[in-house]
Amino acid sequence: MSTVAVAPATFTRPRRELSVPAGPIPERVAGHPLSLGRDARARLGGAVRALLDVAGLDGASDAVRLAVLVLASRTPSETGVVAIRTSELGRWLGLSASYVASNVVPVLRRSGVVSVGTAEGVFGQDDGLECRVLPLWAAQDVVGHPLNLAKKEYATLLRLLEAVMGPGWTLRDGRVIPAGLIGTRTGRGAATDRLALLLLVLEARETGRVRQCGGTVDTKRGRAAATVARLLGCTAAAGERVLERLEERELVLRVRLRTGSGLANRSRLMVPAVAAAHGRTAADDVQEDRARAPKPDFSDPDVAARAGEPSELEAESQVSGVPVADEADVAEPDVAAALHTDHPHLVTPVVPSQLSRGFSGEGRGGNHGLPDRACVREDQVADGETAAAATGSPMAGDGPLRGEKPEESPVDERVGQRAALAGAGGRPKAVGGGKAQQQRRVGLPADLRLRVALGPVAWLWERLSGWQQDQVEAATKAELAQLAGLGVAPEGAPRLLADRLTDRLEETGGEALVDKPFPWLIRRGLPQRRACSHRKCDDGIRLDTGEDCENCANVLHLRRSRRARVAAEVEAQLPGLGERERRQVLEERLREAAALEAEDLVWRRQQAREEQDRRAAARAEAAALAEAERQAAAAALQVLPCEDCGQEQAGGLCEVCGYRRQTEALMAEAGLVAAAGSADLDDSEAVAAVLVHVRETLQAAARKVQDDFLESAEPGELDADPLGTASVLAFGALQAVQDAAPEYRRQALEMLGQTEEAEAEARRAYRTEQGRRWFRHNPNGADAIAAATKAADTARERTAQYLLATRLERLREQAAARTEQAAAAPWTDRLPDLAARPLDGSATGAVIA
Repeated sequence: MSTVAVAPATFTRPRRELSVPAGPIPERVAGHPLSLGRDARARLGGAVRALLDVAGLDGASDAVRLAVLVLASRTPSETGVVAIRTSELGRWLGLSASYVASNVVPVLRRSGVVSVGTAEGVFGQDDGLECRVLPLWAAQDVVGHPLNLAKKEYATLLRLLEAVMGPGWTLRDGRVIPAGLIGTRTGRGAATDRLALLLLVLEARETGRVRQCGGTVDTKRGRAAATVARLLGCTAAAGERVLERLEERELVLRVRLRTGSGLANRSRLMVPAVAAAHGRTAADDVQEDRARAPKPDFSDPDVAARAGEPSELEAESQVSGVPVADEADVAEPDVAAALHTDHPHLVTPVVPSQLSRGFSGEGRGGNHGLPDRACVREDQVADGETAAAATGSPMAGDGPLRGEKPEESPVDERVGQRAALAGAGGRPKAVGGGKAQQQRRVGLPADLRLRVALGPVAWLWERLSGWQQDQVEAATKAELAQLAGLGVAPEGAPRLLADRLTDRLEETGGEALVDKPFPWLIRRGLPQRRACSHRKCDDGIRLDTGEDCENCANVLHLRRSRRARVAAEVEAQLPGLGERERRQVLEERLREAAALEAEDLVWRRQQAREEQDRRAAARAEAAALAEAERQAAAAALQVLPCEDCGQEQAGGLCEVCGYRRQTEALMAEAGLVAAAGSADLDDSEAVAAVLVHVRETLQAAARKVQDDFLESAEPGELDADPLGTASVLAFGALQAVQDAAPEYRRQALEMLGQTEEAEAEARRAYRTEQGRRWFRHNPNGADAIAAATKAADTARERTAQYLLATRLERLREQAAARTEQAAAAPWTDRLPDLAARPLDGSATGAVIA
């Protein structure tokens, strides 16, 4: 008897509101369940893989794993509890109700992944089930978690499972909802086949093509079987059996491609239903825009299989009746070499086989070494080879088979140009077609910090162009600098950024799901994502400590406590409400609380901005007031007379008196330096004699400069500007003293360097240098004597500078003591000295006597 059930609600993608002409509004129809976009495919694929990778499902059967996915797709986003009968769950899995009750439900209960509440049937079996997928429910409201699905994503996942494995329903009104693609597959291995088809649909692109796994595979099984095996987590033999069963139902195709020479190439794994859902056919993605290779006029090598003879590989083909495409592609047979690397999604043309001259490494230009990766040669196209392909014969040009010396091809010339440019220190350019463009780098940057940081996305890096690689490199350096600014150790920043990229790839579902590497790296992979207001938070992790962010925990705790508080208030105020009405009231009050909190946040931010504006205005006002006070003080100082000569409007000291003070200070300092180097500091008369001698010498030098200036001036020129003449004469005296003062310091250091203290220090340094271990074998050698002499001179000079500093300090103390004694004397004793000082500002008083 047919089962009567209610059809699940269809999910309609929201559209923008557009103006509709008058008339009946057409009914909106949802898109095909299998026509998933890139974002939806990546989102649902990541959620499915996250559920299958839960620790509780380790070692579980495919029926149990598929049951978790079915329950997850039917989970209501509001409650998270799935109500389903055991027989209905068995129809989803393609198994009997008794098998599900005895082998699936108990394992689900023991795994801890699904909480199962049951209602017993007539014979004591688990009939009614109330299930909750715990990882799915625990991930709600967790930002960035792959299982944090929205309501529309639950609906999309349910429609996808219905299209793939829906058991089919008969409605009460007589309408029939057909089964999914593999919904009629029941019995032994049905759950495995359904799970495999679901994973292949999630891996298939819009063309229906499934990107096959890379690396070493079982050559007897093929790469397509290895891909299915890795998706299911089983052996290659089991994957081959699953793939054959799907092929028998024409749900999956292995399209064997053909090369230009007629030999079978590697196969592609296609899901025709996905291609049809996007309005394509399975053959649309196996075409290649390049010429077919003509049959060679000369015989093939003995070791090659001829196109007209069946090869050993064809005789042992595992699949019969597989369609073969007419066009070749960038691929290799399933039974080819064991080592094979992942290829980019985009198909890139390769060098046609008719251009080969029969020599190994000829297609790589001048460098015949092995490439870094298997896909390196496939990403580079020789521009000059297209024209050669148009001749239709490999013997059209000169070659070694014709006994002529081959000329250098345009490809070799371009390779030489790139090598010359790289050797000149510039960035290599790809020269082709008369236009130079920036060439991408296959490997990661040479900088070790960048190599560590970009290590998890090395495959995405190879898919970038040269300009995009430069932009990603600059963005990586900026992120490393930002991490260093946040308190992260510079040596740990690259590893931290690499961990961030690894987490973002796991969140996306792997590198294979990144269709556009450059936007993903710039906008999603590299930038920091703060889950809270803390500047060191990145997806809930503290960048400086690597621990969970306390601020995020506080925010989550506050939200949960608010929800609990509001729920308690609703329960206390409205005790008679049902579950649904109580939840509606709770959600409404939570929305009101969130709106109030948002308004409060906006108000507080506005208050903070106003406070900042007030503080800025106060700082500007204080700065203006300080500037006004400074200008007033400067103006007041400008009107003061000179302290020495009494000149009006001199600002406290006129220019002439300022020069005189500097000259006097330099004379006194030069006298002290000369006395420190030659006189006995305990003999006050000797020190005074040196001071007088130095002053007289400097005064004579200053007077000579002044006399020379007076003699060079025109008659009457000095009388026109007396103040200017006095200023020039005072400045000339200052310059003369400044020129002569360094000589006194040099003489003092030379004399102090000849003292006993300096000589003793020089001898100690000489012996120490000679006694070093690298001079012990020949202490009297030329090198040893030169090094010892240099060390002795350095020690002597250092000792002389120390002696000069200490003696100057002693002389200054003595001068300060004499000044204090003179100040304490009565004014009658100081009157003759004061009377001897010049009171006018004439040039004759420019030099202090």
